[in-house]
Amino acid sequence: MNEIYLDHAATSHPKPKEVISAVVKALSEGNANPGRSGYPRAIQASNTIFEARRALSEILNANDPMEIAFTYNCTDAINLAIKGTVPKGGHVIVSALEHNSVLRVLGEMKRACEIEMEIVFPKKNGYIDPKEYLKRVKRNTALMILTHASNVTGAIQPVDAIGCIAKSMGIPFLIDGAQAAGETETDVQKHKCDLYAFAGHKGLLGPQGTGGLYVKSGCLLKPFRVGGTGSASESIYQPYDVPDRYEAGTMNLPGISGLLEGAKYAFKHKKEIYEKIRFLTDALYEGLSSIRDVTIYTPPNAAFRTGVISFNIGDMSSQDAAQQLYESGFCIRSGLHCAPYAHAFLNTQSRGAVRASVGYSNTFYEIESFIESVYLLSKTQGPTR
Repeated sequence: MNEIYLDHAATSHPKPKEVISAVVKALSEGNANPGRSGYPRAIQASNTIFEARRALSEILNANDPMEIAFTYNCTDAINLAIKGTVPKGGHVIVSALEHNSVLRVLGEMKRACEIEMEIVFPKKNGYIDPKEYLKRVKRNTALMILTHASNVTGAIQPVDAIGCIAKSMGIPFLIDGAQAAGETETDVQKHKCDLYAFAGHKGLLGPQGTGGLYVKSGCLLKPFRVGGTGSASESIYQPYDVPDRYEAGTMNLPGISGLLEGAKYAFKHKKEIYEKIRFLTDALYEGLSSIRDVTIYTPPNAAFRTGVISFNIGDMSSQDAAQQLYESGFCIRSGLHCAPYAHAFLNTQSRGAVRASVGYSNTFYEIESFIESVYLLSKTQGPTR
């Protein structure tokens, strides 16, 4: 069976050949521990890490490559951002559209009676109203958090407006960019954020197990992982110098080498990638909208959505629909997508949603084939109750 991959919101596929070559080369020719030794191969490993910081700072429009800290993945970056920012007794404002990468960190801290948390639900159109964040500010508000783009609906949220509010009130602002970096414009200066978490393996086209956190200069976080950094080795305390402060242990050189090439590829081709994803997503949205028994949860505003389209077919469970579509050759995802409050908003807690997510490698023919398969599947169902 020839598979058509429509699960790019989970991880991009296939990776550019440059990414694969860089990972192999790092393991076979460049294998050394960056920052730990002074021989040529170790120095080159350190140079590769720095070049990756520089490439990512360019994509995010950071002022300094040293504002980029590498983490195990975007979830790890979010843990660092939240736990490193919010003091005990702090108050956090967060949206209902967040992934469990955010919600579970906050949930565990709240259960331990360490923080207060307030959740802002979106308007009926699927977008957060910035005024709702402003209304919830308290004297002890320590952090505002907003996903750049929902992993359930694809709706791009008003991060710039929230950033203006946070900055005007002196409150740190964290953006979860897992679904945005590499797929839509990211500009930490324009967003006015202090922290921007990103996944390396999605829109940035790198390997899994890579990610990072932009930490604005002057924003010093409390690290939640400590250990050897290859610097300040005379001290038993974690160094203050960044990004060493946040990068305890041996760096993932093969992964970061691949991420460097993925980021370079994404940046070099960003105009055509953005335009292609927009074109294919629009075609997918219009095609699914024309099928009577399909309910779409992604907002219709093409200018403010990524390549994610979530939907259901008639009264089918999302799992059954996804399985039958897989049997027709399509790799998609179903369920609650690790975002329980988003499904509460959509009233899809009981059956979740089918999610098709478009990537740079997809073709118009694949989108047409998928729409046709959804149409044929819908004809096997009775009318929606």
